[in-house]
Amino acid sequence: MLPLEGLKVVAIEQAVAAPFASSRLADAGAHVVKIERPEGDFARGYDDVAAGQSSYFVWLNRGKESVTLDLVSGEGKAALAGLLADADVLIQNLKPGSLARLGFDPARLRADFPRLITCSISGYGEDGPLAGRKAYDLLIQAESGLCSITGGPSEPARVGVSIVDIATGATAHAAILEALIRRGITGQGAQISVSMFDVMADWLTVPLLNHEGGNTPKRVGLAHPSIAPYGVFQPKSGAPVLISIQSDREWVKLCNDFLNDAALASDPRFATNVARVKNRDQTDAIVAAAFATYDAAEAIALLADANIALASVNDMAGLSGHAHLRRITVDSPNGPVSFPAPAAIFADETRSYGAVPALNPLEG
Repeated sequence: MLPLEGLKVVAIEQAVAAPFASSRLADAGAHVVKIERPEGDFARGYDDVAAGQSSYFVWLNRGKESVTLDLVSGEGKAALAGLLADADVLIQNLKPGSLARLGFDPARLRADFPRLITCSISGYGEDGPLAGRKAYDLLIQAESGLCSITGGPSEPARVGVSIVDIATGATAHAAILEALIRRGITGQGAQISVSMFDVMADWLTVPLLNHEGGNTPKRVGLAHPSIAPYGVFQPKSGAPVLISIQSDREWVKLCNDFLNDAALASDPRFATNVARVKNRDQTDAIVAAAFATYDAAEAIALLADANIALASVNDMAGLSGHAHLRRITVDSPNGPVSFPAPAAIFADETRSYGAVPALNPLEG
């Protein structure tokens, strides 16, 4: 038996953040009823690379039941009320205030259904000067300052995946599970609000505190702002290699076993991480010169023998064929689609994943 079997989730959702949260509940056995507009979740049209369907939609809507409702109409409102009558969780990411204007204010729902857990996802929260502003992933990456610390020195950049949406969905998922645990103890539901901006601000605590402490982070590309050497180096042949020296003890090991210069370990310019960061250009130049004497396979072998943390700088082709990539295959209206498996593995439990739903009107 899956952990959330018997749980009913109503999800008035579109795009990425809310579907991410509800997809994880569906994976765990919850019956997720996805409410779509008559024209469908607009994420259905983001691309057509997954057997002619949107990669976003296929990824985040497996295992759900989809129904279309016009929530402005009396019939749509009555249908939604019927779905909520025996629901355990309501997830929604409509514009703040929209659900209340439709007659389903989360505060009223909490009074009418004391065991119901509602989770409202928004860009900037329920109030405040930007509460009514449209908010999408890249917009929040920019507004939160994330782009200012992402990319190389010349210009800011976006994180290459929908990091804000995914982080917000994961935060909402965790909050809903907390509320379910509390309900199991107290019998009471919950009214949860999660804003994309709040999630990113939380995740940006370290660079923010560095800024407020007088050390505003700079964009350093594939390097670490607080640790050196921690970055990408090019061997004399083969793909680039990223290494990470997490302690002064590891620096000594790198000097002895890879740089072949034991004296560097005690050189005051490099002996501590603080010194190495202060002298990053010199540190990186020394490491780069050593890399230039090895081909990639030789460098990786030496680093692995020295127990130095490293990674190949892969692209999507590298991920597609990676030895550690686990996959699941789900059915969809256009046939089976294979993609990466959810990360959590439960011992003694083999999970199956439901199909991606077609767009369907609610049957009376």
